Amino acid sequence: MMSRMTSPTRRVIALAPMPPEKSAYALARYSRSPDSIEDSLRWVHSHSSEKFWEQFYFDYGHASIADLGHVIICFEGVSELAAIHIEDEALWDGQAKSQQAYTTLHAPIRDYLARTTPKPDDMKPQAYDRTMNARTFDITRYLLPLAATTNVGQVVSIRTLEKQICRLLSLPVAELRAIGEDLKRACATPPLNLWSDLNGKSAAPNEPLAPTLARHARPSEYPIKTYPDLQQAAAERLRLGEVKASEPVELIEPHAPLDELAATLLYRVTIYPYRQILAVVREWTEKEKEDLIEIALRRRSPHDELLQEFRCGYGFIFDVLMDLGGWRDLHRHRRCQQVRQEFTTIHGYETPSLLTDAGAAAEYRAVMDEVKEQVEGLALSHPDIATYLTPFGFRSRCLFKMDYAEAEYIARLRSGVKGHFSYRTIAWLMQRAVLARYPALGSWISATPPDIEDSLTR
Repeated sequence: MMSRMTSPTRRVIALAPMPPEKSAYALARYSRSPDSIEDSLRWVHSHSSEKFWEQFYFDYGHASIADLGHVIICFEGVSELAAIHIEDEALWDGQAKSQQAYTTLHAPIRDYLARTTPKPDDMKPQAYDRTMNARTFDITRYLLPLAATTNVGQVVSIRTLEKQICRLLSLPVAELRAIGEDLKRACATPPLNLWSDLNGKSAAPNEPLAPTLARHARPSEYPIKTYPDLQQAAAERLRLGEVKASEPVELIEPHAPLDELAATLLYRVTIYPYRQILAVVREWTEKEKEDLIEIALRRRSPHDELLQEFRCGYGFIFDVLMDLGGWRDLHRHRRCQQVRQEFTTIHGYETPSLLTDAGAAAEYRAVMDEVKEQVEGLALSHPDIATYLTPFGFRSRCLFKMDYAEAEYIARLRSGVKGHFSYRTIAWLMQRAVLARYPALGSWISATPPDIEDSLTR
């Protein structure tokens, strides 16, 4: 007689929020035992999650466990410069607050737009005003400095959070290190639990989100010392002199991985176009390239991940030179590797054509020229402070490495008529570059030319 096997009853269960270290512990145990989720939760409730984290995450290096617990963190009153570094994680989900505070040139731009784009009869006044204000800010934000304050909200795993804390603590800017310390304290103390109060519920004891992580997070000597080493190596070995002119978007031709890695390491710590650096690196012997890579590795401990510049081998490498404000929008793309050079005024600034049309270009250029002089003078003695004064209109250089799917996505999405004209142009140029290099692939990318506009859509 055959025995009849009984199949378990299928269930799909949503769990109420828990402290992230405990939820990750529960899910880790759940995936490694035959127990139900209820039994796993009861087990975790009666056992020390701290001991578990000490043993399996920090001692044994089971890092994937920390992907199972997520936290909501809000940063208020941080600079735009800090917001850029906060968001600089590959596995990051969040939103930065739109900055509407900088109003220089607002009135003439707004008046010009109202004259040239009157409200249609079928458009509600509130929608029209909102669109005109957004388009006005598209221009006035070019004067917004990196010192302007903003808010950032994020939802990240505690694995990403640990990397974020360690990275911020390892950066050379005082504000960023202070934010790293603030993050540690936020993880080690009870979180804001306003939602339960608003719903009239008596909340369970308000436990810290990630106290074990907070205790272990610390700065890494690897990036702290390696980037200055690479900067010195670049000064000694490149000797490039003048920065050659480059297009806003350059799709780099395929080249050997060793050349790519060496050129990327040098690109990160200089102000030169990637193509100019690559031409020099290709003339080096293999030993010279390996010596540079050794500099980038010699301070690495067993616990350090490789520097971001080692994430090479992507089929599409774009060297992009664009205004800082427009780059902030492209920076949000996570399915690509971005290697950004330090912010500087040396590449000049963009002057939107609408400023000329509105008769405000001369005033704008006067402000930008004066700021450029002040920033470059201050950079000689206080480079960190000078960076904060850099307005969004100045150009910044960044390497974008990606596969074809991401190139198609960015070009299609960011070239749409609802977007800012700055990144619309860059997205369109990316599509044109792919089309020129790989016609069969580029022809499948549906990008919108920047001269196709809808003034009432923003």
